[in-house]
Amino acid sequence: MRLGVLDVGSNTVHLLVMDAHQGARPLPAYSHKEEMRLAEHLVNGDRLSDAGAARLRTFVAEAVRIAEDKGVEDLVAFATSAVRDAVNGEEILAQIKADTRVDIQVLSGDDEARLTFLAVRRWFGWSSGRLLVVDIGGGSLEIASGIDEEPDVAVSLPLGAGRLTRDWFTADPPDPDEVRALRRHARTEIARTVGVVGRYGRPDHAVATSKTFRQLARIAGAAPSSEGSYVKRTLAHEDLTEWAGRLSRMPAAERAELPGVSAGRAAQLLAGAVVADAAMDLFELPVLEICPWALREGMILRRLDVLPVGRPPIADQ
Repeated sequence: MRLGVLDVGSNTVHLLVMDAHQGARPLPAYSHKEEMRLAEHLVNGDRLSDAGAARLRTFVAEAVRIAEDKGVEDLVAFATSAVRDAVNGEEILAQIKADTRVDIQVLSGDDEARLTFLAVRRWFGWSSGRLLVVDIGGGSLEIASGIDEEPDVAVSLPLGAGRLTRDWFTADPPDPDEVRALRRHARTEIARTVGVVGRYGRPDHAVATSKTFRQLARIAGAAPSSEGSYVKRTLAHEDLTEWAGRLSRMPAAERAELPGVSAGRAAQLLAGAVVADAAMDLFELPVLEICPWALREGMILRRLDVLPVGRPPIADQ
């Protein structure tokens, strides 16, 4: 069975085609994406611009054509914080549905955390015990903890790397006072969640997902992506703290020359490091293991869970 997932994120809009069926791991078959940076198209922080909406419509129409060419049987589409934050987001998605017949579901932050948690649980399995999952996106930070496939607690905070870079930094590299102010802000927001998450007990396995964490782990010495998904990759807190300080003194162009750091994400890597450092410190996590599966895989897994056994999916009309 060939499934497609269309992820309308704050940084990137991504069509991922996967071969999957119930009881088997999804295997990526084709990927098409664009660093659209929809969050930067929010006018006054709350309205998606006409230019941003037009680019999104064009991409979705192109994604539909690609999905048809690749033999996709079922297309699942979702949007995260950039569209969720836009006051005209639902209006734009309704027009896209009318034009393309693609129904893009707007996920809440808690939904993001729960679906990402599901993906991590399936990747590592039951032997991991209680999981704590941390995910830094472009617009939000998700934290979830649990012993089963459904987390006991799921939290979403407006601490995405792209959002914080736009809202807190005015220079490249930023003034040290701006970095300190962001550090205080991130720690204040995350500290409010520590008691809520911690009441369920210490994690047996602490895990991070998202491109921000993968890039931070890579510059700290983790294996490159070319070595495959099954290589164990970790990020130590002491290494992250050191790198957060170094990144604060680098302009974006210099960060982009670091191993594994893309030019499009280099500007926001510092803000991601500040948030990651705060989360690891406040939750007392000496090491995070990097999971290659995240929200997109969680959406595919949840879709497979609800399909009738032995019957092909019926595409949304």
